[in-house]
Amino acid sequence: MRKLTTEPITVVGAGIFGLWQALTLARAGLRVRLIERSEQPFADSASQWAGAMIAPDCEAESATPLVRALGHEGLALWRATYPELVCNGSLVVAAARDRSELARFARLTQGSTVIDATQLADLEPALAERFTSALYFPSEAHMETPRALAFLLRAAIAASVDVQLGRTWTADPDDKSVVINCRGLSARESLPTLRGVRGERLLLRSSEIQLRRPVRLLHPRASFYIVPWADGVHMVGATVIESEDASAMTLRSALELMGLAYALHPAFGEAEIIELGAGVRPAFADNVPRVLVRGRHIHVNGAFRHGFLLAPVMAETVLAYLANGALRADLMTIEAT
Repeated sequence: MRKLTTEPITVVGAGIFGLWQALTLARAGLRVRLIERSEQPFADSASQWAGAMIAPDCEAESATPLVRALGHEGLALWRATYPELVCNGSLVVAAARDRSELARFARLTQGSTVIDATQLADLEPALAERFTSALYFPSEAHMETPRALAFLLRAAIAASVDVQLGRTWTADPDDKSVVINCRGLSARESLPTLRGVRGERLLLRSSEIQLRRPVRLLHPRASFYIVPWADGVHMVGATVIESEDASAMTLRSALELMGLAYALHPAFGEAEIIELGAGVRPAFADNVPRVLVRGRHIHVNGAFRHGFLLAPVMAETVLAYLANGALRADLMTIEAT
């Protein structure tokens, strides 16, 4: 297979996949330009709505074993790249009446320790006396979504990536570069099996409570997670809706997220609502992202809810292919052109 290490690279789309592709390839010594149609970074990207939890063990509750295995690779790459990664683990809790949900979660996942109320209070003083037990996943991590995206963009520029914002990419038969297409649902004309999955997010600010790590509250009807950011801000998310509707958050979703936040701790009842938002993420049928190679055009797509978790792995996969033709069968498909 012909090596492409001397070819210029065009990465299309500056979401979490595109940013990791551009940064990884540039740091490997390749000539990279990054094209993004929005003039403001991340304005049109589904990545801005991400929870940014690097939680491969927790994700195993609903994802394939492959996602957990790849997620641990992604966690190691984040640790080596992003200095602001918060490595405090994560917690999973449930109300006393929902203890069966906690047991079910433990059966479906790996890497957790069952802790009692005293241990929980040591880890999260704000949750003292709120729950009698919890699952603690010590190896997991999280980050503040906008800060992480901004860091990757700055790092790409520092690595000599030619970043072109406010430019719409179109295929050019005379373009001699290798194209890495990370446009999400915008690439569906070439990837008809993609579907959209709606996700919704709530940002709250509270001076009365400050968590140290992500906490998932299990509920038979609508479980949710909450991720601590800086300055008393908490990102609340839960919804995974099979819909391509990118309109504003619905009243029902807002009430569910607010109600579950209050159930985690009543102090959230006095929190300031900073933002309600929704976005649509691309996904394939099995909810596992893919690298699809069609000659000099490489699609990296299908993030689903695993974009931050798996973006570093997708970038290393593409780099290995471009550098020495390495094929990773669990993530890659080579199509004849």
